[in-house]
Amino acid sequence: MGDIFHALAAPARRAILDELHDRDGQTLFELCTRLTMKHGLGLSRQAVSQHLDVLEAAGLVTSRRDGKFKFHHLDTAPLQRIAERWPPRT
Repeated sequence: MGDIFHALAAPARRAILDELHDRDGQTLFELCTRLTMKHGLGLSRQAVSQHLDVLEAAGLVTSRRDGKFKFHHLDTAPLQRIAERWPPRT
């Protein structure tokens, strides 16, 4: 679970998750473009790729290859497990 909190700690990684929530199944190029246009983040492709690696290691992002393209998808299951661990008190 520590990996999840580490992954969520960086604002750039939260922006990537926001973008995948808005439009799932994006390539690295699409994510870089949207992060620049919508969030003003001037990250290199390598930096975004490294952030995606951290998100994948935490289980928050999955990817699939289709030919020469790699598509990234949001996986909210780890976040749901956190919510189940600490349900709201009533």
